[in-house]
Amino acid sequence: MTVTEQPHYTAEEKRKRVFAIISASSGNLVEWFDFYVYSFASIYFASQFFPSGNATAEFLKSAAVFAVGFLMRPIGGWIFGRIADRVGRKKSMVISVLMMCGGSLAIAVLPTYATIGVAAPILLLLIRMFQGLSVGGEYGTTATYMSEVALRGQRGFFSSFQYVTLIGGQLLAVLTVVIMEQFLTEADLKAWGWRIPFVVGAIAALISLVLRRTLHETIKAEDMSHKEAGTLAGIFKNHRAAFITVIGYTAGGSLIFYTFTTYMQKYLVNTSGMAPKTASVVMTGALFLYMCMQPLFGMLADRIGRRQSMMLFGGLGTIGTYPILAMLHGNSSPYVAFALITVALAIVSLYTSIGGLVKAEMFPPEVRALGVGFSYAIANAIFGGSAEFVALSFKNAGHETGFFTYVTIMMVVAFLFSMRLPKTPSYLHTDH
Repeated sequence: MTVTEQPHYTAEEKRKRVFAIISASSGNLVEWFDFYVYSFASIYFASQFFPSGNATAEFLKSAAVFAVGFLMRPIGGWIFGRIADRVGRKKSMVISVLMMCGGSLAIAVLPTYATIGVAAPILLLLIRMFQGLSVGGEYGTTATYMSEVALRGQRGFFSSFQYVTLIGGQLLAVLTVVIMEQFLTEADLKAWGWRIPFVVGAIAALISLVLRRTLHETIKAEDMSHKEAGTLAGIFKNHRAAFITVIGYTAGGSLIFYTFTTYMQKYLVNTSGMAPKTASVVMTGALFLYMCMQPLFGMLADRIGRRQSMMLFGGLGTIGTYPILAMLHGNSSPYVAFALITVALAIVSLYTSIGGLVKAEMFPPEVRALGVGFSYAIANAIFGGSAEFVALSFKNAGHETGFFTYVTIMMVVAFLFSMRLPKTPSYLHTDH
């Protein structure tokens, strides 16, 4: 079969593949809900674990713990990537969702600083490290699985559902906080209400576990038995350039993603002066539209090519980041904020809708999950996980606009590395 020919899928085969995508992505949604709910709920529990009397300082310490969770991602990406390439994608995804379930349940029952003193933030840190391992393995394995099971010719569209559910996890996390804000007082939210989302996440993880156990395996036995399967030696020996390229464009992609999603809620409260409830509503609406954009931008990439989409992302991100953040800085209108954030997220969608697929197309099956997961986790840990901490550090030092410049520079880097992408994908493009 030539590259231009399209495979014929029976109705039954299409149904099975779509169901597999739904099952895999449902677990992805739960994983990211559990991980993100920490950031959105931290407005209320930061003072319970890091009491100081200074809101920015409390947010800063909470963000530092969030960032440490990201630093565990490369280890998780390596461990679960190795499992996925040597034992199977399915087993890797089942283990990761079980770990996230345990971590959320542990946070839900964790005593505060007032009860056990300094042990409280230490235990919180350890739990987040455990969750960081889990989510570090989630991205690479899920991206690999969904890319392999997606229908050829529509891989951009189907693979975009990884970020539909990833963003859906964020959306449900912030929506859960919004709903609680309607029924609980701020005092109740700080005292005990913040624990509710973590209980919800643990229960949802058990449901996703059932769905993931129905998945069929996509990696072949001969690929799992390959002598370099799931090894870093196999990547650095034969696929070093691809590995470095993925790190290059993921650095900027992760940074701008977390800037306009998880950090933006705090930015609206701490810099724009919005009430926490108003900021939560703005972010709920923006995240919902962002989620809906993913399949559309995935379809666009199927038409114009993944490389072109990535270069558009880098170019528009370079041009638009500073002006958008600057306008948000002096803005107090929730409507203007919503419009500006939506524009920014449309730019980010050029990357997020196909990010996992672009990475998967750069590695052969025997090192695909490890190559995708480990390279993504490194860049995501350094640049994505630190986004809030870096932004708040600039603000604390009185130079908040320095963060705008930092994000813009990283978008230039993303554009330059996107230019290194092959015009025709190295792998997957001829697979059934």
